[in-house]
Amino acid sequence: MRSALFLLALASPLASAQALIHVAANSMLQLAPSAQVLEIERLHIGEHATLMVPASVTEVRVSELLLEPEGRIAIAASQQPFYLHVLQGEIATGAQITARGAPGTELKPAIAGRTLTVRLERVVTQSLLIDVRGGTGSPGFNGLHGANGKPGGCLWGQSLSGADGGDGSDGQTGAAGGKVRIEVPQDFPAEHILTRLEGGSGGRAGEAGQGGAKAMDEGCWIYSAQGAKGGQAGRSGQAGLPGPDGSMDLVRF
Repeated sequence: MRSALFLLALASPLASAQALIHVAANSMLQLAPSAQVLEIERLHIGEHATLMVPASVTEVRVSELLLEPEGRIAIAASQQPFYLHVLQGEIATGAQITARGAPGTELKPAIAGRTLTVRLERVVTQSLLIDVRGGTGSPGFNGLHGANGKPGGCLWGQSLSGADGGDGSDGQTGAAGGKVRIEVPQDFPAEHILTRLEGGSGGRAGEAGQGGAKAMDEGCWIYSAQGAKGGQAGRSGQAGLPGPDGSMDLVRF
């Protein structure tokens, strides 16, 4: 069955297959975004090493996995679900699978933690953290500063007051935590798997714009022209609310 799946991956234009991927200890390796589905015969991630999976990949099937202490599989943020299937292997203490969302920006909203299915068959696990926390909400816009006041002339013209500063806008709500489905055998020690499902924190509040400076008094030859008052500062926005938590579903087969 495993050989049939491997040959199918080679034949499909949306899939690719590799015999061995090795990420050396204390290093990082990013998979090339060449196909949506990736078949790996043997995946070895060293101690404190990270394998980065691009957002375009939606499925990874591993025949044999060795995930050493503090090793990590980091799956890029995306709105597409992701499926990881491991036939056999060993997962050491402190190992992680992360599929966290992305923080929002002034131009793009935050992305939720990825919808993730992890199927572990003949896998020995010391401890595994699955992290699908949502991205931080987009920050609020800062208010514009008010223009400075202008003094009046000694013979003509009226002084102008400083303009009020603009209000800062509110930060946006954080993105939701992801949805995790964990598929394990009946005798698998589920307590060895920990999950982080929290929604992202709210975006920071926009800062208030400063009021324009008052116009200075004009010292004239016969009399002084009184300057106009300064503008008032705007109001700061409100910080965004945290996003809703995700969910975890444990399925035994």
